[in-house]
Amino acid sequence: MSDVQIGLTGLGLLIFLIAFRIPIGVSLIGVSFGGLWYLMGWNVAWGSLGIIPYQFAANWVLSSVPMFLLLGFVCYHTQLTQGMFRAARMWLSGVPGGLAIAAVFGSAGFAAVSGSSVACSAAMGRIAVPEMIKHKYHPELATGTVAVAGTIGALIPPSIIMILYGIIAQQSITGLFLGGISAGILTAIGYIVVILVRVKLNPSLAPDTKEEIPLSEKFKALKDTWPVILIMFGIFGGLFGGVFTPTEAGAVGAFLSLIVAGIKGSLTWERFKNAIVETLLTTGALIIIAVGASLLTRFLALSGAGDYLSSAIIGMDASVVFILIAIVLIYVLLGMFLEPIGAMLLTLPIVLPIIDSTGLSLLWFGIVLTKLLEIGMITPPIGMNVFVIKSVVGKLASTTAVFRGIFWFLIMDFFVLFLLIAFPAIVLFLPETFR
Repeated sequence: MSDVQIGLTGLGLLIFLIAFRIPIGVSLIGVSFGGLWYLMGWNVAWGSLGIIPYQFAANWVLSSVPMFLLLGFVCYHTQLTQGMFRAARMWLSGVPGGLAIAAVFGSAGFAAVSGSSVACSAAMGRIAVPEMIKHKYHPELATGTVAVAGTIGALIPPSIIMILYGIIAQQSITGLFLGGISAGILTAIGYIVVILVRVKLNPSLAPDTKEEIPLSEKFKALKDTWPVILIMFGIFGGLFGGVFTPTEAGAVGAFLSLIVAGIKGSLTWERFKNAIVETLLTTGALIIIAVGASLLTRFLALSGAGDYLSSAIIGMDASVVFILIAIVLIYVLLGMFLEPIGAMLLTLPIVLPIIDSTGLSLLWFGIVLTKLLEIGMITPPIGMNVFVIKSVVGKLASTTAVFRGIFWFLIMDFFVLFLLIAFPAIVLFLPETFR
């Protein structure tokens, strides 16, 4: 068996293990270590297992991941983002589907202080869905809106997916953050359009609340948004003003969130402990998957399988459009079964050389990839955000109802994805302007 055949066999075994629900981190490390052992011997395999995890974990940029996670979990547990939804609800009370639109605004606000779409969905699910159900919104619209709005969390910076992509693809984290802003805003606008059109066509989905709110109360509600605004200003003002780097921005944001929660009086020892524990668990899981992906990259490089696959696709002399369509289909399929970071780290060793060979911007592709991965968060049969919402709302809606609720939003997601691919300037405008 040639080296390339060994590498391809390892990839086949990896897909087999993942299909049988073996944890992706364990599958990556096991197959890569076994492949290196068979290919190069015990000493090389054991040496790689000792060196590669250290080399990856020692990357200074990676230290921002647990800090941004801590920022998001502190905001979630101390309920710093509730004011965003409350203010949006009051100001949009007279708009058809106003509560659902308020949930989109609230999710965008939470996204600006959290890099996790799951945390975003969980936070807004606890706040927005019961409020919409109370006002007789259809459960499908209520839960579907919050499930898809949570995906904005990975597009609007800070974003854990963008940080990991930037490390692997060696792209500017700041540039990715800037590119994600326009993609996130475009996505939010798309969701709002879907809500307005659906409610216009079927008013029973979101009955008129006929809630008369004095202007003074609306302005008073704006005061409750100060925690998120202060944290956003602190992070983005310092980051884009050149005061600190994206790596340092995570620590600044986490520190600010603790200070703000303390001032607000919502920071208790129990909430702080929960935020720390969840940050450690999530960081640990991400590191295991990322280390496995690094080992896989080494295995594919030494076997030549990675170059073989990339060269085979490039050698087909296929058009850029064909390659992009194929990549979109692959990630949509993977998104049905894998969580986004695992899907990204599993495929980047093969996909990045292909994108680079087409002359397309790797920074632009990072945003398109993030959008693709977030579509996977709501795509059946797994749809992680869907199950997060179901676990949060309990008996208020069935899992089937949540999946039905995301259908029209999913169509809008693919339309937004088409715009990002067809018009790269949407993504690249801000990075090039600030450059």
